[in-house]
Amino acid sequence: MTQVPEPEAPEGIDLERPNAARIYDWFLGGTANWAIDREFGERAVQTFPMIKTIAKASREFLGRGVRYLAEQGVDQFLDLGSGVPTVGNVHEIATAVNPGARCVYVDNEPVAVAHSQILLEREGVAYRHAVLQGDLRHPSEIWNQAMDTGVLDPKRPIGLIVVGVLYFLGRDEPAVEIIRQYLSMLPSGSYFLSSHLTNDGVQTPDRALREQIHQQYQRSSTPFHYRSRAEFGEFFAGLELVEPGIVWVPDWRPELGESRAGARMAGNPSFSGSICGLGRKP
Repeated sequence: MTQVPEPEAPEGIDLERPNAARIYDWFLGGTANWAIDREFGERAVQTFPMIKTIAKASREFLGRGVRYLAEQGVDQFLDLGSGVPTVGNVHEIATAVNPGARCVYVDNEPVAVAHSQILLEREGVAYRHAVLQGDLRHPSEIWNQAMDTGVLDPKRPIGLIVVGVLYFLGRDEPAVEIIRQYLSMLPSGSYFLSSHLTNDGVQTPDRALREQIHQQYQRSSTPFHYRSRAEFGEFFAGLELVEPGIVWVPDWRPELGESRAGARMAGNPSFSGSICGLGRKP
């Protein structure tokens, strides 16, 4: 069988080590990944077969969260660490509710940025949405660049999305302060949607397997870090938590949309290992 050649890598891409955005894309069935990412993903699945289901549950939560915000009248979004575009992107979900919705995507992975731009151009909506390459660790810089696109109106409520990203900020980094800077720039009536991996309260017999996955990621270009429920709650200080508050990903408003992966964890939502929440800025 003839081996299909790898696609040409965008400028600036690191193919020496696997990358979380591209691995996640592979978990979800995407094609914006390289051999080094697929090899990592395959080893992860061999170690922990449910990891693809857990990744899909996180994606489903994102979809339900965006749908909720769109139904509340929020029609502009800033998606930090947006990753490689795949099924159920923010602008697709939001515009299904409100055709005039707008979104600015931000990621520091060149593959994610390149594929996002291609997607927007292919759909003919690049005039209404934008994608930026940048590191969310620099709030003022990212905010200014996002506003300079002209896509977002800083005087009207914005949905700030940081889903499946915060655990890539090291425990020695000022993660809470970074998010608070973003929140301080949001106008009243804006929302903050987020999720985080945790070991806190996870009821599962496979902790050893999860730790193997954790160590595997520590050797990638994007290691992740757990935070407790209390630590995650600090990101929402000063916000009005939307019901049901901080809960396991499968438990967040499953009635709002697709939750097939989450349904596989019925009876033990902690199996997802991920908590989430939505807060509104007064």
